[in-house]
Formats: sequence, C-alpha cells, structure tokens
Amino acid sequence: MKKMYTNYIASFKGLSKEIWFLALISLVNRAGTMVIPFLSLYLKKDMGLTETDIGSIFAFFGIGSVIGSWLGGKLTDIFGFYKIMIVSLFLTGFCFIALQYIHTFWGFCIGILITMSIADSFRPAIFVAIKAYSKLENQTRSVGLIRLAINAGMGIGPTLAGLIIVMNGYGLLFWIDGVTCITAIVLFSYLVKDSKVRPSELRSKQENLDKNAVYKDVSFWIHSFICFLFGMAFFQLFTTIPLYYDQIFHLDEFKIGIILFLNVAIIVVFEMPLLNYLEKQKIPFTKYITMSCIFLALSFFVLYQNFWIGIIIISIVLMTLSEMLGFPYTNRFALNRAKEGLEGSYMALYAMAFSVAHIFSPKIGLEIVAKFGYQVNWLVTGMFGVIAIVLSLWLHRRIQKGL
Repeated sequence: MKKMYTNYIASFKGLSKEIWFLALISLVNRAGTMVIPFLSLYLKKDMGLTETDIGSIFAFFGIGSVIGSWLGGKLTDIFGFYKIMIVSLFLTGFCFIALQYIHTFWGFCIGILITMSIADSFRPAIFVAIKAYSKLENQTRSVGLIRLAINAGMGIGPTLAGLIIVMNGYGLLFWIDGVTCITAIVLFSYLVKDSKVRPSELRSKQENLDKNAVYKDVSFWIHSFICFLFGMAFFQLFTTIPLYYDQIFHLDEFKIGIILFLNVAIIVVFEMPLLNYLEKQKIPFTKYITMSCIFLALSFFVLYQNFWIGIIIISIVLMTLSEMLGFPYTNRFALNRAKEGLEGSYMALYAMAFSVAHIFSPKIGLEIVAKFGYQVNWLVTGMFGVIAIVLSLWLHRRIQKGL
C-alpha cells in the first residue's frame, strides 16, 4: 500500500506551477458544469421535447462546438492562448445563466449554438497552453493532470446535480454553471501571467512555414477521423446512455449521477499513475490509441445484453479504460504533430473532430433509439469503435514509415 501511495505521488512530480493552476481552474469550472450530463433529461422532462427534438438541439450544440473550435484556433494563432481563454470562459458564464430562461425549441437551439460557439473557442487555447507550460517529456502527464482535475470536477458536479435536481429541479444548475465559469477565469487571470511571445511572431521567424500545413497533413487527417469516430461513440455517455439508465433500468437522476461518478473515480485514482508508467515505456502513441478504440467498442457491445443491471457497470468500466488512454494520447499525438507557430490551427482541427461528433452522435443515436430501440444503437455505436481500430492500425503504420 505504501509503495502504491509513493508511486501515485511520484506521478505528479515535475509538472510546472502553471499546469497546476490550469488544473485548479479546470476543477472549479467542471465542478460547476452540472447541466451538460443531464441536458437530455432536462430537455425531455422539463421542456417536454421528443427524442428527435433533443437530437436536433444536440446537433446545434455540436455545430456551435465546431464554430467555436475553429474560431478559437484561428484567434489563438493571432492573439495567443491567454486572451482567448479569458474572454471565452467569462462570456460562457453569462450564456449558461441565460439558457434557463429559454423555453422554446428553436430558442434553445439558437441559445445552445451561441453558447457553444463561445465556450469551445476555449478548447484550442487550453491545449496550446498545456504545450507552452509543460516539457516534452511530461506533456502526457500534464494532459493527464488537467483531465484528472476535469474529471474530479465532473465527479463532484453530476453527483451534486442529481441531488439538486431531485430536491429543487434544474433551474439552479444553470446559475451554478455560469458563476463557476466566471470564477474559474478570474482565478486564472490572477494566478497565471500572460505569455509575451505571440504565435504570429514565431511564424514570422520561419520563412518557409506553410500556414495551411495542417490541412495537407494526411496522417493528421486520419488521426482527426479517429477522434471523430471516438467522439461519435463516447458522447453517447451524455445523451442516450442517461436515457437508457432511466427508461430501461428505471434509475433516477441521483443514481445516474452515482454511476457517472464511478467513471470519474476510476480516472482520479488510476489515470495519473498509469500515464506515469506508460510515459516511461518506449511504445508509440498510436498503439495506445488503438487499444483505447478496442475498449470503447467493447463497452457498447456489452450493452446489447440488458437483462442484468450489472452490465452497465461493466460497460462504464470499459469506457473509462478507453477514455484513460484515448484522450491523453490523441491529445499528445496532436501536440507533437503541431508545427511551431501553428499550434492553434492544429489543436483547432483536433478539437473540431470531437465537435463534429457532437453534431452527429446525439442525432444519429437518438434517431436510432426512437425507430429501432437501444440495442440496435449499441451495435451501431460499437461499429464506430471497430472502424476507429482499423484506422488506428493504418495510422500506426504510416507513422512508423515517417509519413
């Protein structure tokens, strides 16, 4: 036990103070992000929308995410990550507060589109910040620490949110989301100072730098499509899966929050030691990405059996293992592939892959559920993982050839 504790503590050593501050604001922000995991239930129960309408709203969620990711990457390459992070998160706080006052289908579509366009401009900026504030040898653990903070916050958030919903309904959650966004960015501006070097200055020193290099990088496009498929499957966790728990196993919001907390608890306890161990191994990132896709596909195929409630625990554990490998190493691949001065563009394409998945994953998943049932949806979703496995193997071979 003492050795396990020592190894756990060792996994956090060597990270910069800026990374720790980024982790702190991520924890504060995500602890307050209570609405998103229960958004599909809110739209169905409080607004009385159908599965098709909910899928459409999540499609607007994804479109806003694509716009925000693209815009955030472009602006990060011009102004640097610091200003983009502050403006994005500050305005996002007010957007979340405003969403609770929208009660029509089209109004909510427009509201969520605007909110996510602003909110997800933050994503390329924080990815570039991670690269700026970490050393090459500990980038994976830096990503892991940020993810640990996010997941710890997400563990606190849904668990408390489930209790708040049962006691007081959904309205208070929007206020908490908004206030914590604003609080998090105020903390960031106080604790972390702006970088003086602008990406545009780095580009000006490189005469032959192709500003469109990211769009000509075939291997990076393959990687982005893998991320898209990964997102197509993983984002079911926030749309069809809570509905599945509610309608098939008759779990209330508090119990659903407890199950989602299991995902978070495994990540908080095991991800950093795992990444610390894997960081010392001379294994290509692409192999870890392949393994994550295998776990993801399995997590949905096992859900095809719905006669035993324990199967949802097995599924969430497999999905968590996939997440622990998938997100850190797809992120690390993108950071390593990004050319100096164009980090914003590379990380924008990386973020956009998941954002596009946000458009199609809920819409396709909920449409399949409405017409064919949950079991068919799990088979289709599992196949996204299978295709991602094949592409990961292809990417691995290209990288081994230096392509």
